[in-house]
Amino acid sequence: MKVVVAIDSFKGSLTSVQAGNAVKEAVLQVDPNANVVVRPLADGGEGTVDALSALPSAEKIAVTVTGPLGTPVDAQYCIIRNKNMAVIEMAAAAGLPLVPAQLRNPLNTTTYGVGELIKDAICRGCRDFLIGIGGSATNDGGTGMLSALGYHFLDESGSPISLGAQGLENLHSIDDSQALKELHACKFRVACDVNNPLCGNNGCSAVFAPQKGGTPEMIAKMDSWLKNYAKLTKTVNAQADENLPGAGAAGGLGFAFSAFLNASLEPGISIVLDETNLEDYIKDADVVVTGEGRLDAQTVMGKAPIGVAKLAKKYAKKVIAFSGCVADGAEICNEHGIDAFFPALRQVSTLAEAMERDKAYKNLKDTAYQVFRLLIL
Repeated sequence: MKVVVAIDSFKGSLTSVQAGNAVKEAVLQVDPNANVVVRPLADGGEGTVDALSALPSAEKIAVTVTGPLGTPVDAQYCIIRNKNMAVIEMAAAAGLPLVPAQLRNPLNTTTYGVGELIKDAICRGCRDFLIGIGGSATNDGGTGMLSALGYHFLDESGSPISLGAQGLENLHSIDDSQALKELHACKFRVACDVNNPLCGNNGCSAVFAPQKGGTPEMIAKMDSWLKNYAKLTKTVNAQADENLPGAGAAGGLGFAFSAFLNASLEPGISIVLDETNLEDYIKDADVVVTGEGRLDAQTVMGKAPIGVAKLAKKYAKKVIAFSGCVADGAEICNEHGIDAFFPALRQVSTLAEAMERDKAYKNLKDTAYQVFRLLIL
């Protein structure tokens, strides 16, 4: 029997590969002759760097960059050497968890550190990029990131505007003459799972800024500044589209990537499945195993397990999912390719106890063992 295991991380407990290895150990305990292949999995958001750094040719890179508040933060990304591809999570440099609750204010936060991560990867020879842009603390339209890459955003006197959304109030012109020349040879695939435009009632300021500390007054101002930014961007790229689905992702970072870096905005799970070549492993599998920390009705909304299940059903494979817990509405997963799912929790415990790494590993292994006894023996 060939079993392909591709499980998303159990956040705060098991990485994707650790979860996969728990299932592998269980299958081999039932049948030592089984062929069990563990592949890393993520949905393009948190955990993508950790997942893809498990690939044989991957290397994690640690670098100090400018954080969302303008102070240094330690960040990591990974390089997949055989592809000269960098995998970057914008949240590593500009994520909301990097900003204490009492300091959250989208007028002040910047994406400058994201650009520094990209520049570092370019200096190390990378020309292909996979960028996850979820979880941002920012609303600067990506101007911070672009500034780090050599773009100049200038006020009426020709001086650089300040970092953060506040600087957009004074934006008068954009100069791309000093942008890194290597950018022309770079390809960016951006994991983006929202469809919001840059501006308006469904734009990044109105929808996402409140969770970043934005007040109604701030939101109205930022939206008008971003409209002006979009207008000025057309002097650099006449095809820039502020209404592109996903332009409003990460406080307008989606717009910056598409308008200035010719990036494609794609569902995160689609990118990860492509880059890990999971389809090649699934084609001749007997059983495909997937899962995540919590299965519920939201799992079918572009989450990693459903991406795996859809790919497996392309080849009519049996799909089993394991999760740390199961919530109401998870049954809808059965309509989207998961034949059966099983929670790993085996006894009453506190959340903290259930999330202990060793405990979670044992629970998952023991549950998988019972399931594969039914499938194999």
